[in-house]
Amino acid sequence: MTGSGRFFVGGNWKCNGSTASIKQLVNELNSASIENDVDVVVAPPFLYIGQVIGSLTDRIEVSAQNCWVGKGGAFTGEISADQLVDVGVKWVIQGHSERRHVIGESNATIGKKSAYALSKGLGVIACVGEKLEEREASRTTAVVFEQLQAYADEISDWSKVVIAYEPVWAIGTGKVATPEQAQEVHAAIRSWLSEKISLEVALATRIIYGGSVNRSNCAELAKKEDIDGFLVGGASLKGPEFVSICNAVTAKKVAV
Repeated sequence: MTGSGRFFVGGNWKCNGSTASIKQLVNELNSASIENDVDVVVAPPFLYIGQVIGSLTDRIEVSAQNCWVGKGGAFTGEISADQLVDVGVKWVIQGHSERRHVIGESNATIGKKSAYALSKGLGVIACVGEKLEEREASRTTAVVFEQLQAYADEISDWSKVVIAYEPVWAIGTGKVATPEQAQEVHAAIRSWLSEKISLEVALATRIIYGGSVNRSNCAELAKKEDIDGFLVGGASLKGPEFVSICNAVTAKKVAV
């Protein structure tokens, strides 16, 4: 069973960048030649979203890295989905491992945050992934399925959801899941969607891989049948390298 959606590549800039470096990065992206059949999204830090939306080509959509669980109000330091929509943001990343394991967000909170964002019209890049000790204990699918269930408990319409599988042990470490390891989990996620949600959702939902993706490994990963794109961290801060990863869609087309 393989997905039927367009290739999707997101760039998560995390807590990086300055006015000057982001201007340079946007200039590199604006002048790049990106294949037609790939959806491209970048996620700047909140402070720079206005700068990016005001200067980035319409070819690339803008995502936030997080948003609050509901409408705005007396929540110091938070940003609401309503505010993101107001300034032209199209997507939000939810459930990234750094939010889970550094900030301490629970599966249930992430599910609620995702549902609220979807209710406001944002697309959600819904992250899942296991830590090294969980993989070594053969608990990868158990952990990922628990995380998926928390999304499913709150989400009724999956049409604007992209699932990002990011093994925690591969994020920023230089370690990458082998194409076979990644494909195995992506296939398991698609089977879970078919069983728990519907076959239609399983076929339509894009499942992308994240975890030290770069120019040299993206083509081999893209060839796997259930890998529908990437969520890129460090390499997304380098315009030419990020574009090369976006253009790995050509490897996907050859494989198909």
